[in-house]
Amino acid sequence: MVRPSPLLLALGALVTAAVACAPVNDTTKDAATVGGSPSAAACTKDALTLKTPGKLTVGTDKPAYDPWFKDDDPSNGQGFESAVTYAVARELGFAKEAVEWVTVPFDVSFAPGAKKFDFDVNQVSITPERAKVVAFSDGYYTVKQAVVTVEGSKIAGVSDIAGLKDAVVGVQVGTTSLQAVQDVIKPSKQPKIFSQQVDVVNALKNKQVEAIVVDLPTAFYVTAAQVDKSKIVGQFGSGGGTAEEFGLVFEKGNALAACVDQAIGRLKSSGELEKIEKEWLGSAVGAPELT
Repeated sequence: MVRPSPLLLALGALVTAAVACAPVNDTTKDAATVGGSPSAAACTKDALTLKTPGKLTVGTDKPAYDPWFKDDDPSNGQGFESAVTYAVARELGFAKEAVEWVTVPFDVSFAPGAKKFDFDVNQVSITPERAKVVAFSDGYYTVKQAVVTVEGSKIAGVSDIAGLKDAVVGVQVGTTSLQAVQDVIKPSKQPKIFSQQVDVVNALKNKQVEAIVVDLPTAFYVTAAQVDKSKIVGQFGSGGGTAEEFGLVFEKGNALAACVDQAIGRLKSSGELEKIEKEWLGSAVGAPELT
């Protein structure tokens, strides 16, 4: 959902003014990240302004779920987002032991105000609304939304979005999954909205809802490890505007974001980011597309 370079001047103007509802890659870069690339010297470890000098403080929610993290332990370097974090840290000059993790609830990470982290990593989608109050890195993963149900349900065999209209859908508050439910499914029944992802999953497990909407990698984890006899009904196509990019989150105006963008760029160019994605999210392909 983010490609900064072609529209730098326009972005700077939009951030200065009120951010309108526009394509994500037009409006979601913080002013501190679009005023030109920082010099190599400005991005050295010792030159960075950090919450704790010499330490990179990273926030994420708890529990920290597979496949983004492994064994609810962000510090072990396993799982896609843990591995991405340590790869970015290395690019910035930080050894693994110099990365400190702090617990930050999902919806708090992109709320207005001061932050206790240098950046947060927690499947936070880059949106124009969120970019009004926080800064985002360039996207590190592009993902679609998916629908999960249990075998034998009335929507288990659905192949199109129209077949989901009358389903009771569970979804997490404040997520782009909820936006997809509202904008793409447009259900005839009010969706059941939960504060945490675990509550969404439990609602499906306990048959409080007929389906849930989550990002595709999470859908694969739900069906493999969390809900017995569950299945992916399908994923939404990009034509409906549901494809999204996850970005690292920064306090508004944090110049570190520009240095992290450079680090992500190097990881993309070298192929390391793709390698990490294949290792931890390799199963998140092949779900049928709902038309």
